[in-house]
Amino acid sequence: MTKTELAKYKKFLEDRLAELSEVVRNREGIAIEKNADALDEVQHAAERELAIRNLDRESHMLRNVRGALRRMNEGAFGICVRCEEEINPKRLSAVPWTPFCITCQEWADQQQGHEDQFDMFENEPAMVA
Repeated sequence: MTKTELAKYKKFLEDRLAELSEVVRNREGIAIEKNADALDEVQHAAERELAIRNLDRESHMLRNVRGALRRMNEGAFGICVRCEEEINPKRLSAVPWTPFCITCQEWADQQQGHEDQFDMFENEPAMVA
């Protein structure tokens, strides 16, 4: 990967980090409000649940972006954390925070069954072939 490409990814990830940090700090949507009207309370509970899901998703993305920046500082950006093979440039362009090549991502999806695999395998030692 060229220094220009690396700088482009770093700028994108740093911008994304700043954006996500601001979103995660804003937690007003999860405040519990009591209402005399049961219908209003149900509506607020649904809105709160949506805000919690969004906060969870954004927090997860923030961890992934921080991990990508850490790998960049360590000189390991663009290298799969599981098999240590180079991640396809098209995949990096689409998902610059990904820690996995497509093959290992498919494996992780099968193992985990949901999107938490990024955090679970972030520090896993490389697979021995």
